[in-house]
Amino acid sequence: MTETGSSPPLPEAAQASTEDLVRDVSAALTAGAPAAARHLVEGLRTPDLAEVIELLDPDDRVELIQAFGSEFDFEVFSELDESVRDQLSEALPNEFLARAVKELDTDDAAYIIEGLEEEDKEEVLAQLETSDRAALERNLEYPEETAGRLMQAHFVAVAPFWTVGQVIDYMREADDLPESFSEIFVVDPSFRVLGSVELSRLLRAKRSALVETLMETERHVVLATEDQEEVAHQFKRYDLFSVPVVDENQRLVGVVTVDDVVEVLDDEADEDMKKLAGVGDESLADSVLQTVKSRVPWLVVNLGTAILASVVIEQFDASIEQMVALAVLMPIVASIGGNAGTQTMTVTVRALATSKLGSTNARRVITREALVGLTNGLVLSVILASVVFLWFGSGMLGAVIGTAIIVNLFCAAVAGILIPLLFHRYELDPAPASGVFVTMVTDCVGFFAFLGLASILLF
Repeated sequence: MTETGSSPPLPEAAQASTEDLVRDVSAALTAGAPAAARHLVEGLRTPDLAEVIELLDPDDRVELIQAFGSEFDFEVFSELDESVRDQLSEALPNEFLARAVKELDTDDAAYIIEGLEEEDKEEVLAQLETSDRAALERNLEYPEETAGRLMQAHFVAVAPFWTVGQVIDYMREADDLPESFSEIFVVDPSFRVLGSVELSRLLRAKRSALVETLMETERHVVLATEDQEEVAHQFKRYDLFSVPVVDENQRLVGVVTVDDVVEVLDDEADEDMKKLAGVGDESLADSVLQTVKSRVPWLVVNLGTAILASVVIEQFDASIEQMVALAVLMPIVASIGGNAGTQTMTVTVRALATSKLGSTNARRVITREALVGLTNGLVLSVILASVVFLWFGSGMLGAVIGTAIIVNLFCAAVAGILIPLLFHRYELDPAPASGVFVTMVTDCVGFFAFLGLASILLF
């Protein structure tokens, strides 16, 4: 018995670190004790249980989920990494997936079955009620990463001539309402959005009040075919909590909520970060083959640009043979230029992704970055020239590398902004390709400027 006023004991799962917990669960499953493994994680919240499942081996994931039987919380699927969710969708029986689809919102349910074979998909859909199946199929009709795929198909929509009392009675009696919602949409007979009413405002009004007297008519809407990243930017720009989704005829078909948008923003930021490093849409749960396929294409391109830089160096092999110091200092010129180009490129790609850089301000930003590169080059050239003078005792060599640094950092800044802008102008994703080509420019320009000046001034 605990003392009065003391906190209740934490669940067993909450007392252990995630790594220890994963090891214990894995050991229990290996020992053929799925019930014990289930007991270890029963106290976890949904996101924490999803994290444990992701860290387990693929076979152990399936066994742990099956240990829960009908008591498994299907909301876990909405928290899983996409590759893990796809693996589980393929490994778990269709009867289990059908139960999951029934419990989840339509957007999360679509993620579960979108990667299934057509035969399995039809078997899962056949076990749904007609209304649920129609809503899910409507989601699947829209392309991936659009508002239509992101939306929830269940919402509350009423006529403007209804009274508050009618709306409340309707919400109490209807069986197909979403589990949680904060807005009620007002529609005309063609299901076009006229406005919306916040639930808090509705509950404070008298039962006799008409909905049309309470609704906000300036309602932000998005097309079902609109890119989910653009939808997320609109949520951020206009401080939205939810937004109705309409089809090409402006008829209400669903609603996107802020919790879905948070996931989109997180996924898009993660995707941009990976692309800047030349990595595809991969995760730690991917196999060796999947990871190699994701990474090797840009490594091959990078190899080609590295060979090009080596060709530049080859043109000055005689100068390098006469003065070993040139070979010692070459990596400094290339690395400083590469880092400067990466700084500019990262800022540019992020600005393009968030629509903060366009034709209206491109000239001003290009000028700014060029001046920044020139100024940084002047500062670093003074430092490096001094170091080289003290190191090799040659003022002329210091002047050569200092000048090369100025040239390379200026070119790095210009390339770091112009290359992403060029890709963006031709509707190509600047994130994955920019890094390789910016590095190519900084290496080639840096080596050519340094070795060229050395050949002219030192020999």
